[in-house]
Amino acid sequence: MKRIAARASVVAFGLAALLLGIAVSQAQMKVGSGDVIADRQRLMKLNGASARDLNDKLKAGQIEAMAVNAETIAINAQHIPALFPEGSTSDKSRAKPEIWQKRSEFEATAKTLQAKAEELRDAARAKDQGKAEAALKAMGSQGCGACHDAFRKPQQQ
Repeated sequence: MKRIAARASVVAFGLAALLLGIAVSQAQMKVGSGDVIADRQRLMKLNGASARDLNDKLKAGQIEAMAVNAETIAINAQHIPALFPEGSTSDKSRAKPEIWQKRSEFEATAKTLQAKAEELRDAARAKDQGKAEAALKAMGSQGCGACHDAFRKPQQQ
């Protein structure tokens, strides 16, 4: 009798774990609001806020504190290509058609942003102000700026 109860407990536990795993995986599959343009605009605003915070921390000499902002941008950069599926444009979007016409270049620019942000993160963790300043400049020009110049329409006045 004890064996049957023990087996039943193991089976029940296994079933509960399986159901929990399915529920978690399904919850993880849905990322974002379902409005890809709104989601990417939120991500870019977060990157902009992180970049402003990076500059403020650099000016204040808070080098090690810059790591969290750089890590945020690095992680966000991994998601950028997925937030630009073919044809995802609207009146609210400043995405240029070149994103889809030169997809591999667009994806490479996102990878560059990630790499430059990771270099900045590492310099910040090492508390190396000179390297952090150079990495921030490189991230801005070779990452953010390169993508914005090639793949983003200018803001309308």
